[in-house]
Amino acid sequence: MTGSIHPGVLMDFQFPVFFNALNSDLFFVPVLLVIAITLIAQTAGVILGFPMALARISKNPLVHWPVDLYLFIFRGTPLLLQILFISDGTAEFFNNPPLLYPITRNPVVAGTLALALNEAAYMTEIIRSGLQAIDPGQYDAARALGMTPWQLTRKIVIPQTLRVSLPPTVNEYINMSKNTSLLTVIAVTEILATAERQYQANFRVFEILSVAAIWYLLITTILTQLQARIERRFGERQDIAAQPGFATRMLVGFRRPRPHEEPPEDIGGH
Repeated sequence: MTGSIHPGVLMDFQFPVFFNALNSDLFFVPVLLVIAITLIAQTAGVILGFPMALARISKNPLVHWPVDLYLFIFRGTPLLLQILFISDGTAEFFNNPPLLYPITRNPVVAGTLALALNEAAYMTEIIRSGLQAIDPGQYDAARALGMTPWQLTRKIVIPQTLRVSLPPTVNEYINMSKNTSLLTVIAVTEILATAERQYQANFRVFEILSVAAIWYLLITTILTQLQARIERRFGERQDIAAQPGFATRMLVGFRRPRPHEEPPEDIGGH
């Protein structure tokens, strides 16, 4: 083949190239990798975010100040910068010790770790809002019933925090699936990196990127449907639970008499 390619050829969408790339098994492993990184990084962020949310609402400065600094750094700097810091900067800062080889020499591990640490900062605030949404009267009622701190956390705090925090948490899974595309800068062979390698070989940029977009849309659509189901499931009783003092009355077993009912008479006759 001689001569240069006419620019008009590159501007025409070639459906055979598009469908061949869409049916190709080259994207199968990258899609599975994106799903795995999304699940691991986001779940790790949730696990790390819960104790930091508890520390965030602590009145002890020695407890909440380190968390405040963590949030200041990870929420105030770009995620791409954090990925490069952990992947490349860690080796230089610690003089590349063998102990850190799983991070410094494995871009998948380094990228997953960076995504998890970044997400932990956002999950801290999501979980904190869920903790602070609990009616303070429930804590007094629980102590009046003789509940231990662990019983209070397990039976009251965690269930109600999950009800408030779960829908936005699923939304963070959706965002995480898209943030994995940033890992292409550290040579993680995910969906976007696979697309880049293909269009660098055949120069069909628009067609190949369209295939990558379809795979991302498929993943986010599945997660969006899951989010809708969770919101319907956990949103069924939100109107009732949002009534002032509802949870406290349920906790102590108090029921107000209906308008047609008379208050119960004292058994002792007083």
